Amino acid sequence: MDQGAGRCPWCGDDPLYVHYHDTDWGVPEYDSRALWEKLILDGFQAGLSWITILRKRESFRAAFEGFHPEVIAGWGEAEVTRLLADPGIVRHRGKIAGTITSAQAYLRIQKTEPFADYIWRFVGGVPIQNRLRSMAEVQAATDISTAMSKQLKKDGFNFCGPTIVYAFMQACGLVNDHLVTCPQHAVVGAMRREN
Repeated sequence: MDQGAGRCPWCGDDPLYVHYHDTDWGVPEYDSRALWEKLILDGFQAGLSWITILRKRESFRAAFEGFHPEVIAGWGEAEVTRLLADPGIVRHRGKIAGTITSAQAYLRIQKTEPFADYIWRFVGGVPIQNRLRSMAEVQAATDISTAMSKQLKKDGFNFCGPTIVYAFMQACGLVNDHLVTCPQHAVVGAMRREN
């Protein structure tokens, strides 16, 4: 069967977007640092399309030194100024400063539990398996993304409204929103956490 037959239509035919759809989007992520990176990148997406962020993802990783919260949490105005001059990323002062604040929040959470456990608790540790037949059925936010958003904000995170959080949940496999006609729906649906 053609891997592209029935593929979720949102990725179109852009090779980078298709590759992301087929290998990354919806795959359950259990690594705390990787989850934090994806949450930050989803925050940078606010007001933009995901393909814009995807095209800049490697530049983001270089500019933010591998998205290591332990490093970023100690940054100040000098690093913000440096990043505002970097054409390889989205240059938005609030989002850059918010990344530093979110790194500090991440470290506070990590003192008591892994960030991955904190995030996955919202879905009971198991990916939600939706059975969507069309893009019209895909929600922009849910009660769970709203609850996660409120908790993240309470704990010091920025740029994490319910819609951003739902996109994060989709990307990180907390919810399987591949259409049932998409080959990836069954692939990611069969993935289980390895302990």
